[in-house]
This record gives sequence, C-alpha cells and structure tokens, in this order.
Amino acid sequence: MTAFSILEDRSAWQKDFERRLHASYTAAGFGVAAAERLVEDIRARIGDWTVAEITDAGTRVGHVAVEVTDDNGVLAGSIHDLRVDTPHTGRGYEQAARDWAEAWCAERGARRLGIRLTEPAGDLFDGYGVRGQLRARSIGSPPEPLDGVTARPMTPAEYPAWRASETAAYVAGIVRSGALTPEEAARKADRDFEKLLPQGLETPDNTVLVLEAAGEPIGTGWLRHGHLPGVTYGYSLYVQERHRGKGYGRAAMAAGEQVALAAGDSMLMFTVWGGNEVAMNLYTSAGYRVVEESRSLDLPHGSSRGAA
Repeated sequence: MTAFSILEDRSAWQKDFERRLHASYTAAGFGVAAAERLVEDIRARIGDWTVAEITDAGTRVGHVAVEVTDDNGVLAGSIHDLRVDTPHTGRGYEQAARDWAEAWCAERGARRLGIRLTEPAGDLFDGYGVRGQLRARSIGSPPEPLDGVTARPMTPAEYPAWRASETAAYVAGIVRSGALTPEEAARKADRDFEKLLPQGLETPDNTVLVLEAAGEPIGTGWLRHGHLPGVTYGYSLYVQERHRGKGYGRAAMAAGEQVALAAGDSMLMFTVWGGNEVAMNLYTSAGYRVVEESRSLDLPHGSSRGAA
C-alpha cells in the first residue's frame, strides 16, 4: 500500500532535487553561473516546503514536496517536486502522489494548486491548465534584421502611454491564462511594475525599444540585461495588431537578440502566458526552448485520498 510520511531530515532529498534542477537548466542552454543562480533562487524557499517520502510496503519509491501560501489574498498550493525513483516508475505511484498533494493542499485551505515542470511528466498533469512557459535561446551570433525594420530607444514622451498599455496587456495575459482573477492580476501588475521600473526609462540595465518600419512605429520591446549571468530577460516584445502577419514578430525578436548581445549577454529568455498560442508557436519556430512550464487547477479536485 502506498504511504506518505513527512521527512524530518531532508538533506538527501534536497541534494538530489538541486542536482536535477541544475541539470535541467544546463540542458536548456544556461551557463553554469546562470543555472546556479536559478537553483539558488529556489533554494532560498525550500525551508518552507513540506517534503514527504513515498513508500510501498516499507520501501521508498520517491518523494513529493508541497506548500500552501497566500497568493494575492488567496491560499494557493504548490507541488514543488514529485519524483518517483526510476525502478518504480509507471506503477501508479505518480498518480498516488499527485492525489496526495491535492488532498494535502485542499485540507489546508488552498483554492488552487500549481506545479512548475522542468522535466517531462507524461500525461500526469494533463488536467492542469497551462498558465505560462519560460522560453529561452542561446544567441550565437547577431541575427539578421528584417529589411526595413529598425529599433530605437523609447522617448520620455512615449513612456506614459506605453506603461499604461503594457500594464493592461500584462493583466490581460495573466487573466487569460487562468492564473489569477482580474482584481488579483491588477494588484500584481501594479506591484511588479513599481518594482521592475522604479525609475522609468532611467532604470539601470533596462532597455525599452520602439520598433519602426518605413518610419512608422509598429511595436515595442522591453528587456532587462544581466537578469541572470549572461542572460537578458524579455519582459515583452509587442507588435501592433494592424501590423501582425507581416513577419514583424520575428523582427522584434531579432531586435531583442541584437540588444542582448550588445549588452554582453548570450541568451535571451521570455515568459509567455498560457492561452497565447500565437506567441508559443512564434517562440517554437524561432528556436526558443521550454525551460519551465507552469500549470494549475482549482481545488478541491475530487481527490478521495486523505493527507497526513
């Protein structure tokens, strides 16, 4: 019978968990320093997680790590790790662990449950909606710009309208993904923009671009350089709706890659919200790999298993 027991000594599990994380990030193309920074960010939060050992007739078959936190005024559960050891995979332990995690979080008041996937999980979480993906690509050489498309720094006069439009788009993307309600998304957007651009266009290590074709603005881009060692993070690359379907999406990405290289970085990464299939297809065609995928579902989810 499958059983779950909370670990007191988590050192062996944590060492293996961090090893697996680091391997997944380097496999995605991140340098050693960037991969370690990503692991460090997660390591800083591990102390708040609850880790359970999965056993069957006294034999350990894997681990599952969970947490319930306040997320914008709503209790939310997270499955931070669900690992069945190789000799025991495919025997139903994965499903049992998922059921246990759902019940554990629901019993502690969680109204939704999320998971961040860094490795393939088969169909185990097919019932969880895709809320977002972290995509990244190594940039080996300056990309070829699209003929007639140029990029220039945004002017102070253009900034207020861009900031309002970008905030609205950010809120809409979160809501479309199903991750938060409109009210929760609006609060998150206000906090995030104040944190990320406290000095507007003068915020260090940030570039806000205006893309033009034939002298007419067609889109914008916002990037942060050195987000990780050697990595530029693209907060947004936007092409106006009336200019879509002309290849400008690829041009915007090429402009972002050129700016990243000029800033001394060799990788560009983006977050794309769930439900935005057009952007996902664009990133795939441009060679951007899925580094992480966030999924979630509402609780309770009808799990019949209890959680200790």
